[in-house]
Amino acid sequence: MIYLELFWSFLKIGLFSFGGGYAAMPLIQEQVVSSHSWLSMAEFTDLITISQMTPGPIAINSATFVGIKIAGIPGALVSTVGCILPSCIIVMLIAKLYLKYRNMSMLQGVLNSLRPAVVAMIASAGISVLITAFWGSAELISLAGINWTLVIIFIVCVVLLRKFKMNPILVMVLAGVAKAGVSLLPL
Repeated sequence: MIYLELFWSFLKIGLFSFGGGYAAMPLIQEQVVSSHSWLSMAEFTDLITISQMTPGPIAINSATFVGIKIAGIPGALVSTVGCILPSCIIVMLIAKLYLKYRNMSMLQGVLNSLRPAVVAMIASAGISVLITAFWGSAELISLAGINWTLVIIFIVCVVLLRKFKMNPILVMVLAGVAKAGVSLLPL
């Protein structure tokens, strides 16, 4: 019976948690603290902290944590499956609809109009990251305040990726080693 309760609770969380992990927190709290009393409020706070520290979405990490605490490994599996099942079903339905209607001119028009917006959002995020990395903040951008070490590492990484087609993971590791090495040099 506990497996069914875990599955049903996290199925509801997975189904109604639009907006990401932070939007799911009230739903998780309602299910695990208020409705079922599986965790105290202090344990729930610990749960959120642990879920943010571990890789993966907060809701899935929470489902695994609560499931293992309440019913061991089988409980963790049941809770996690309940949490991800709605997303899997929705994505499969959307994929099926896309494959069926992908040649429809209206759908192509919508997708074509979304591409520039997606590219702009990604570019905006990338530029924000670069500004923060090179200048420390977006408030004062000048050549005097630029971190030239990071600019050089960035340019080298771009060359390694574009010209030499190196593995991106290897380039990230090399960039980290280069930055750590430069940090250890005496000024």
